[in-house]
Amino acid sequence: MSGVCMIPITVIKTRYESGVYEYRGITSALRAIYKTEGVKGLCCGLVPTLFRDAPFSGLYLLFYSQTKQALPQEWWNTQLAAPLHFSCGILAGLMASAVTQPADVIKTKMQLYPEKYNNVLAVMSHIQRKYGMQGYFRGLVPRMLRRTLMAAMAWTVYEQMMRNMGIK
Repeated sequence: MSGVCMIPITVIKTRYESGVYEYRGITSALRAIYKTEGVKGLCCGLVPTLFRDAPFSGLYLLFYSQTKQALPQEWWNTQLAAPLHFSCGILAGLMASAVTQPADVIKTKMQLYPEKYNNVLAVMSHIQRKYGMQGYFRGLVPRMLRRTLMAAMAWTVYEQMMRNMGIK
């Protein structure tokens, strides 16, 4: 649901950051997109966004849980607990980001060039023709850094709070 509700903001963010469009601000971007493209312009890239975000969360949790279980249980009751949670979060974020990167590339292309790519297959065909499989992983490192660090920090804080409150 959050992906559906946030898609207009995601479109504006993607276009604003790209430098392809010269909006004066968020409100002017919203007006310009709605005026030239209608509601469709504010929702472009929704399908790949959902194929990126929903799996990312599930995969992140899966990878996080599995890396935690792979470590000796006695380590979790030591001073190493917080760095271990953070490390498990980093690893989980790296893996989940890598798996969901193709959907992110497709989403970005659809949001930046809606007149050129009006569906997922058009974008995929272009990426495959122009870049091959490597094209689906363009921008992976910056995305990994941003998504991974945010998620790892959030899970580390969560785990420490649960531990301090005696819930875990």
